[in-house]
Amino acid sequence: MNILDSKGRLFGKLSILDFGAAVVILLVIIGIFFIPGSPSPLAQGGSGQPIEVDVIVRGLSVRNPLGFIETLAAKERTNIVLRNQPSGSVEIKSVTPLERQVVVPQPDGSAAALPDPRPFEYSADMMITLGGNAQITPNGPVLGNSQVKVGTPIELDAPEYNFRGSVIEVRILE
Repeated sequence: MNILDSKGRLFGKLSILDFGAAVVILLVIIGIFFIPGSPSPLAQGGSGQPIEVDVIVRGLSVRNPLGFIETLAAKERTNIVLRNQPSGSVEIKSVTPLERQVVVPQPDGSAAALPDPRPFEYSADMMITLGGNAQITPNGPVLGNSQVKVGTPIELDAPEYNFRGSVIEVRILE
């Protein structure tokens, strides 16, 4: 009995093209499930060097601004989202309310920053200091899978709130 007949079938029953396709599918399945790749050092959470990130939030609409700031300061941790990618949980180190100011021209032609007299009953401005562990790369610290730099929009997320701020300082702690 011949291994390959005149119609290109193996042992007279299976087409050589079908056999090749089955081998390729089998190799793909083995590659996906049985030979995992090495984990990326950027995707490892919980390890790395401690950092602190200052985030500024301006004009957050909330019913009771001071009560919200106190509630946020009492929380220990919050989830963050960087560049629309969940980047894990970080510690809330401090929350500082910011006073709104307005530039007022002076009679001598100079300008002075004075407290804004307009009532902002439903708006909060604050600076939040977050702490966590990040991988330090040549391009800067990486939280989750995203780099953290000054100007990066950061989203704080919890069951009670979801809002965005902007990173104004990143400190790598020793």
